[in-house]
Amino acid sequence: MKQDDDKTVKNSIDKNATDKQSAIKSDVNNINNKKVIHNAFIDTLQNPIDTPSSRPAVDNRLSQSPPDNSPQDKIALNRRRFIQGFGSIGVAAVGASSLGLAGCNDDNDNTFIDAAISFDHGVASGDPLADRVILWTRVTPQRVGSYQFVVKWFVASDSQMNKVIKQGEVTTSAIKDYTVKVDVEGLEPNTVYYYQFVVGNKASRVGKTKTLPVGQVNQVKMAVFSCANYSAGFFHVYADAARRNDLDVLIHLGDYIYEYGRTTTDAQGNVVPAYASEDAAAIDREVMPEQEAFTLNSYRTRYAQYKTDPDLQDLHATAPMIAVWDDHELANNTYEDGALNHQPSKEGSWDKRKLEAVTAYHEWMPIRTNTNSQSIIYRSFEFGNLMSLNMLDTRVIGRDKQLNYVDFIKSNSTVGAYIDTAAFMSATNDPSRELLGLSQSNWLVNQMQQSNAKWQILGQQILMGRMDIPAPVILNLADPRLGLDINAYLALVNKAQTAPQTLTSKDIALLQQPPIPYNIDAWDGYGSARERVLTTAKSLNKNLVVLAGDTHNAWANNLTTNDGTAVGVEFATSSVSSPGFEEYIPNPPAQVKAVLTQLIPGLEYINPSDRGYMAITVTPESCQSEWIFVSDILQQTYSSRVEQTLKVVAGENKLSV
Repeated sequence: MKQDDDKTVKNSIDKNATDKQSAIKSDVNNINNKKVIHNAFIDTLQNPIDTPSSRPAVDNRLSQSPPDNSPQDKIALNRRRFIQGFGSIGVAAVGASSLGLAGCNDDNDNTFIDAAISFDHGVASGDPLADRVILWTRVTPQRVGSYQFVVKWFVASDSQMNKVIKQGEVTTSAIKDYTVKVDVEGLEPNTVYYYQFVVGNKASRVGKTKTLPVGQVNQVKMAVFSCANYSAGFFHVYADAARRNDLDVLIHLGDYIYEYGRTTTDAQGNVVPAYASEDAAAIDREVMPEQEAFTLNSYRTRYAQYKTDPDLQDLHATAPMIAVWDDHELANNTYEDGALNHQPSKEGSWDKRKLEAVTAYHEWMPIRTNTNSQSIIYRSFEFGNLMSLNMLDTRVIGRDKQLNYVDFIKSNSTVGAYIDTAAFMSATNDPSRELLGLSQSNWLVNQMQQSNAKWQILGQQILMGRMDIPAPVILNLADPRLGLDINAYLALVNKAQTAPQTLTSKDIALLQQPPIPYNIDAWDGYGSARERVLTTAKSLNKNLVVLAGDTHNAWANNLTTNDGTAVGVEFATSSVSSPGFEEYIPNPPAQVKAVLTQLIPGLEYINPSDRGYMAITVTPESCQSEWIFVSDILQQTYSSRVEQTLKVVAGENKLSV
């Protein structure tokens, strides 16, 4: 692509500014208010215009998604049930003649379309390296047809886009869902840049990005997110992080979208709101398409809706994002060969669904696509000598199917039903059970061996900390008719301490049952795989920090090998909007915190009821996490607070205040 210097770009801008000024002012008035764009887009999806010449291209997808009759949560113990401006005039004013107008021919009338587009989905950047970064946007056609658009992109050193240092053009069309991704090379390390896209006389907003540092690095600051459910509430968490000016990079640990439709069918055959959708209609956040997403078009439509959210757009415009998927970008409880929320008889083959889901993900996310396979997203980012960030895929590339507690329930005359804990623990620690897969595991070991960075940080989806609780409580959570709930079990423990002579043989048998993992969709269900990672970090004498999401609750854990050796720590973020434990239990949060920290060794902190994110600060001396929460996601306004701050000091491998 041709690279012009600043002077050439400035001359072109001046030449076209006069005759384009009125058009640009009109564009500013029409699209500068992102909330208006968002509402208009949603209105169009819900009340599509039937005139072919004015119908947004996204409308074509809505009628192509079959109805959703898929059960969402059949596993005996669901892990969450566990505890009941517009851009610069400077670039925008460059006219069609100087930029190579993005025009096309209408399939019906062969009329030349003069930049009949908008940028309804904002801009984003991602996967920064020391010399390059991915830039992303989407062109929204205002007419339906097989169009191609030539999109100009600009990178500048100033937010007014006057000092352009890189520029080029790409073509997009319906084949890519009109998305645009550019891997801009030849940049300077540890440098802030600004970028913008232009089609004809229409310009996107200006985004801000930053390249990675090299050499001696004294600090890196990251914001960490997970689990953004559009139906569950407003994305105030994104808004709060977008207001910061101290972030080097954004980390998204998955569930960027959710695949669920608006409704589902319960065990009694009743049509009920889908997961976390009870308030969606009241707050005007019902998902599109109405049915579950499981085809390419329906996944695209879901991303298109999410990306109209003004808070998400603001977040993407502030800093580069490094993202991995979790399960809901495909289907709930994904594993290598299927998912709990996939029914082949109704939704076709898993391989086809997986391919179409990851295709949409790569189209709509600012991620550098692996040239060998779209399914390979594990990759590494080096922040000088300070930290190596290894992003893992614990969902798609190598995970064996999750275990099920039901398969381990037995009964005897003393306690009735019980979990065969010996068989269960043998299964969870089976050396043949894979979570990362052989290729990814070997890659991670090699990355850690080769790295000279002070900190090894694993960005991945699921909890690595050991979350063992007494087996009778697990049984009750798997089936409320069996075992003991948490309060009953604690009462039995108190009875054993204060009046042991009153214990029955059944009481004694219940108390003798050992603790077992509550969340076997996490690393706890793949014990040998976890042990391999932890022993590798220990043998290489690495300062290990694991970042996790997925559970919708905030955690901090000390990580140990099977023999109790301290290896590192885990910082786990709450969700952007998906409900946590407060959705499933009547107990107040304070009691939940007290119970869990009492029952689970290694657990230092938990917030089971608030939505938020983490701000991670890495220095040569320590790695620190702040847990930041918003007050409400069902109201338009909110406040935020820092609830907890914990850190790990280099060389100590355990948490401290």
